[in-house]
Amino acid sequence: MKRCTILFALSVAAAFAQSEAKFEIADVHVAAKVPNPNFRMVPPRNGRYEIHNATMVDLVRTAYAVDADKVLGGPSWLEMARFDVIAKVNSADLDSLKAALQSLLAERFKLVTHKDTRPLPTYALVQGRKPLLKEADGSGDTGCKLQTQPDPPPGTPGMSTIILNGTGIRIGPGGSIGYSCRNMTMEAFAAGLRNMFGANGVGPNPVVDRTGLKGMWNFDVRWTLQINMSPAVAAAANMGPPISVFDAIDKQLGLKLEQQQVPTPVIVVDSVSQTPTPNLPEVANSLPPIPVPTEFEVADIRPSAPDSTKFAMQTQPGGRFITEGTTMQSLLMRAFSNGSPLMSNDSVIGVPKWADTARFDITAKANVNAAAAFDLNTLTPLLRRLLEDRFHLKAHTEERPVSAYTLLAGKPKMKKADPNSRTHCIRANAPAGSPPGSQMLTFQNITMAQFAEQLMNSAPALLRWPVLDATAIEGGWDFTLLWSSVVPNMNGPGGGGDSAGAVASAADPNGGLTLFEAVEKQLGLKLEIQKRPMPVTVIDSLDEKPTDN
Repeated sequence: MKRCTILFALSVAAAFAQSEAKFEIADVHVAAKVPNPNFRMVPPRNGRYEIHNATMVDLVRTAYAVDADKVLGGPSWLEMARFDVIAKVNSADLDSLKAALQSLLAERFKLVTHKDTRPLPTYALVQGRKPLLKEADGSGDTGCKLQTQPDPPPGTPGMSTIILNGTGIRIGPGGSIGYSCRNMTMEAFAAGLRNMFGANGVGPNPVVDRTGLKGMWNFDVRWTLQINMSPAVAAAANMGPPISVFDAIDKQLGLKLEQQQVPTPVIVVDSVSQTPTPNLPEVANSLPPIPVPTEFEVADIRPSAPDSTKFAMQTQPGGRFITEGTTMQSLLMRAFSNGSPLMSNDSVIGVPKWADTARFDITAKANVNAAAAFDLNTLTPLLRRLLEDRFHLKAHTEERPVSAYTLLAGKPKMKKADPNSRTHCIRANAPAGSPPGSQMLTFQNITMAQFAEQLMNSAPALLRWPVLDATAIEGGWDFTLLWSSVVPNMNGPGGGGDSAGAVASAADPNGGLTLFEAVEKQLGLKLEIQKRPMPVTVIDSLDEKPTDN
């Protein structure tokens, strides 16, 4: 009895300590408005912990270690308003950070939540007509291993290779991913499916095994890594139709992925304030801005090997920047992106023709403060300076008229939203039997201005400039948009060189609608090309060969 009492007292003390965990001091403020904001979290470094461009859903899911789709309830702005949190900490322990962030949300935003269980859509692995699996005898290794890919057909365009867990993965049309699974239970295969490379569309939740198949099994499965290619490209490369993970499991394994409602633990937001309480006066002195480097200390630049198919561009902790097989065009795009992931070729103009084919391997090192994050946001000015020093880059910014899309009202077919419902845009799996490359977005309580902004985020390859809302439609709306990202006319207006993005000049021969057709036929709206001034970067001069290392 005495031992039980001690253990109980220790557990209560630990729980109390965790609930009382707090940041020493924190700077909380509304994030600066930027195009295409991205949630970014910087792990604790030298007693400093940072979260940037976080919605309240981001903050709650981080504090409670849950997926975003399991944060329910709350006011309409929960997924739209964004905040920065910079805190002084004395521990990098994950549980302590979560508890401190929970305390901050309760104190500064008056957040009140409770735990619950709700039915959420989750994929279940079920039997098809006839399972095509071989019963395992238990010999050999256990698990699903990546397999070396077969060579693509001769002349396949746009191929590059990355190394994943020691296996070469080809990115581009014809690239596929294969797994050899041995001694696998269906429960283990289902649970690990969403973490398999290229298994797009199975959702954020672990797949549930409902096959009823007991024991261990051997099988191989392969799906197309990039299924959103034009039929013209597939035909030119002599490729068959793309295979999604759903088709692969159905046709190769005799199983099916079926969406079902499964009781799931969730966090429900009862109330929260959009305006955080003011920062303490001493915040500025306790959490001063971290100086960031303006140039690399050292950089090695070499032309890529002519026969190399590798492509990589990455930052590493400690200020290292590495590229392999990266074109000058890609380097320029990153150098002038200012952290945006949606830069387009036509936002940087005057680029010499050789920039599309000249490829470089770069290893560079910057003197980064131990408390600072070194990521693609930090990289932008450093890379620009590197190109100025080694390639004698000269450029300037000016406004020029560009062809961009404007959202217009036709005969709207949308449902008026409940003004108290949360505003969100959810990417979901297309219904079974949809054409290859089909994508579905579900919008709730969204204004037309918000929809126009989300359009570019959802289809950056098509809409290369921000979409302007000119519908004059007020209020929030509920609707679903289903289109095929396979664009047949890739060389037509907007497909190759037109800055406005691909135009729906021809429907998908498999029956799908382009994004532009879907907007008009499903929503009663229209995307129209109009000229308007936008800031662009103009390349004045650029050397093809870098100065010596």
